[in-house]
This record gives sequence, structure tokens and C-alpha cells, in this order.
Amino acid sequence: MSSSPRAGASESEVIARAPGVTGGELVLRRVGEHFEIISNGVFLMDTRGGASEREMVRAALAALPAGRTGIRVLIGGLGVGFSAREALDDERVEHVRVVELEPRVIEWHSGPLAEVAGRLPEDPRCELTRADFLSWLGAATETFDAICVDIDNGPDWTVVEGNDRLYEPPALERLGRILSPEGVIAFWSAMRAPGFAARLEERSSAVRTIEIPAPRGEPDIVYLARP
Repeated sequence: MSSSPRAGASESEVIARAPGVTGGELVLRRVGEHFEIISNGVFLMDTRGGASEREMVRAALAALPAGRTGIRVLIGGLGVGFSAREALDDERVEHVRVVELEPRVIEWHSGPLAEVAGRLPEDPRCELTRADFLSWLGAATETFDAICVDIDNGPDWTVVEGNDRLYEPPALERLGRILSPEGVIAFWSAMRAPGFAARLEERSSAVRTIEIPAPRGEPDIVYLARP
């Protein structure tokens, strides 16, 4: 998820709009050759770059034990699909499950956003699940080698009320329960979140902070943790 719109063409065209599950209106618009997703008037993400989203997945996969194959990846948040595509482009990955709350975002990947991430719904290794990530976690029984969480703008800047619970101990415990031995969890953030980093360090054997330069403002952050 991107924290702010990038510079680009000034004229925009609304492609689709729908009521958002969390309230307000969800809008997909085209600006030049790019797409943007707006939720209740707040910019969420676009198709310009996606470097930090891709780096989140690359870092998680790189942290797995050498030689591991048949990798299963869980991604919280579909967005424009950069994270899912990065995982699927790794030949070691066997299965990617993406949990996304908004049904229209999933639908758009069979329509206007189909080519952005390489037609995710048609990839047999990719499973798109429509659910609230926290609720889904509470019932999950399958395990994953890498878990990448990109639900909101990060621990200290949540757009959706209640998403701060994703970064609290109960959710971290749930994530740890579905992680395979020597697996890793990555969290995307639009800014540094020292309090969350300290919380991770209290319950993890190793925590790494990765900074990815952004075109404007502070760098995007990826927190990589091994329970």
C-alpha cells in the first residue's frame, strides 16, 4: 500500500466506484497510464512503481532457509497485486494465498487491473480469499513459510478503524501459530514505527528493518521478523 499519490498526469478518470465494506466509497480511477485506488476519499495505493511492496516479498523469501522449495506464502491485502505477483514470480513458490476484505478489489483484478499483476485470478498457484484478515486468522489452520502483511499504511497510520489490532500481541500470536518452522513474517509500513518494532523484538528471535526510498518524503519500511 502506498502512503501518498505519486506525481503524474493531472487529469483522472473514474473507472469504477462502489460502497466500501468498511464504510464510505471505494473508487478505482485512471490517471494517465496508471490506476489509483481511493477509499472514503483517502488515497490508498497506485500502480506507479511498487518497489517497497515487491521488496517486502523478496526480503521474506530471501530470509527462508537455503534450498527450501514448495514455499507457501500468505499475503494480507491484495491492492494492485504487486506483492502477489512478486511471490508468484519466484519459482520456489508453490502456492500464494491473498486475503482481501474488499470484494470489488478482487473483481477489478479480472477487469481493469487484470494486466497490472499478470491476471492473478487465472494463476493456478494463486488463491484470492475474500475475508477480513483478522477474522480469517482466527480460524486459519494451514501453515505458511512466509507471511507478508500489507493491510493498511502501517502500525502508526491506519486508514481503517480497527486495523491497529493487526499489530498488537494477540494478532502477532495468531500469525506465529500458522508460520512453519524457520518461517518469516514481513510487515509493510509507510513510516517508521519504533513502538511496533520494539514489540516485535520482544517476541521474535530476530527483527530486521529495511528502508526503501520513496519518491517523496520518508522511506517506506519493511519489518522482517522471525519468531
